[in-house]
Amino acid sequence: MTTDTHAGGDVRLTGISKTYGSFTAVHPLDLTVPQGSFFALLGASGCGKTTTLRMIAGLEDPTTGTVHLGDRDVTDLPPHKRPVNTVFQSYALFPHLDIRENVAFGLRRRGIKSVKNQVDEMLELVQLGDKARYKPHQLSGGQQQRVAVARALINHPQVLLLDEPLGALDLKLRRQMQLELKRIQTEVGITFIHVTHDQEEAMTMADTVAVMNGGRVEQLGAPGDLYDNPRTTFVANFLGTSNLIEAEVVESGTDVVVTAGGGKLRLPADRCSAPTTSGGRLLVGVRPEKISLAHADDASTIAEGRNKVTGRIADTSFIGVSTQYVVNSPAGAELQVYEQNIERDPRLVPGAEVVLHWNPAHTFALDAAQAIDAGVETVEEAA
Repeated sequence: MTTDTHAGGDVRLTGISKTYGSFTAVHPLDLTVPQGSFFALLGASGCGKTTTLRMIAGLEDPTTGTVHLGDRDVTDLPPHKRPVNTVFQSYALFPHLDIRENVAFGLRRRGIKSVKNQVDEMLELVQLGDKARYKPHQLSGGQQQRVAVARALINHPQVLLLDEPLGALDLKLRRQMQLELKRIQTEVGITFIHVTHDQEEAMTMADTVAVMNGGRVEQLGAPGDLYDNPRTTFVANFLGTSNLIEAEVVESGTDVVVTAGGGKLRLPADRCSAPTTSGGRLLVGVRPEKISLAHADDASTIAEGRNKVTGRIADTSFIGVSTQYVVNSPAGAELQVYEQNIERDPRLVPGAEVVLHWNPAHTFALDAAQAIDAGVETVEEAA
């Protein structure tokens, strides 16, 4: 691997940590961001994600550990000597300069005289070629953010760091910009590291997501894998909604059989991130959209082999694309079910007796003891 400042290479954090007095913002962590990937650091406020990003940028000195870009150790380099650029939530555009000159700023600062072709190319990339002579105040928030991205990319950094870049935009514009950023990253092919607290944003854009909690990476993986196979209760609840049901193991093999609320549930052994010894306690999880709801009168029509739980509808909410049901059950209070509004059963109203049923393959299990240690509320405790 070459050590040229604009050469490729993975971003490697080794044993990196950050403490402020007695407070540890980031516990020692090892993290590799593959070259050319769109990588997201996802977590709630105060989880350490922005501090981690700032250590990559050189805006914070790590307390321990090293930062490598490719083969190059950049731990002690100041920000302007690192082949990285950062885009912040505040666009920080120069109000007196037009869009062309805002984008050209980095090149001119480096003494490059002929900038027209490079600037034109960048403005086309962010689809603002027709706005070159506009001033920042004449553009929408989303357009200003694209100018900020173009200005950061024109110097051909090895890595683009994005710190909550869409946080100031409204929901519809934010969703458009998610797709725009993903398109831009695919076209330029450089490494993007994106910090966000918005799980939908991370899952829409990133190839790989690191879920952070309390200064540590709880789980790392592709968005679909994190969602379908959470290994901790924090990840199960932070990425969408999970029904977590307290259960006891009664059989263990290729499939694990548990008892919960007086009934039996089955799930694949490879979807258990906890010991499955007989008598052991688990939290059995299933996502609300994986569950189907049948009126109790139709119980006999449910296919054999599906996991089933009886209950009574406590509440319903119509949200356009789906109806959200809250169901109280012997397996746990306030089980949530999301059903698409294709053919709504008029009998499914508050007070109706129902059967919740789902494919056992869509079930996962977590360590109940770990959940208690983390202070996680199960559906049983929510009653």
